[in-house]
Amino acid sequence: MSVGRSRNGGGGSRYLYEPFDAATARIEANERVIEERWAGLERRLNAIELMLERLERRLWLAVYGVAATVVAQLAYAMLNKPPL
Repeated sequence: MSVGRSRNGGGGSRYLYEPFDAATARIEANERVIEERWAGLERRLNAIELMLERLERRLWLAVYGVAATVVAQLAYAMLNKPPL
């Protein structure tokens, strides 16, 4: 083969002129896989964060409910106290 041949002209394999860099392709594929995994991880973490916020709201509602019940029982006990 002569050095002056064009890529499309003449015979021979195009791979002699355009080598396939397997290492680069493998790295790019791994980067895409890692990006997809990272996106999936972020989605799951956001969902967990949302669930934790809802749980926190429910817990505070329960705490306020218990506090309100205690205050209501104290008020009821004071109002129904027998006279001296």
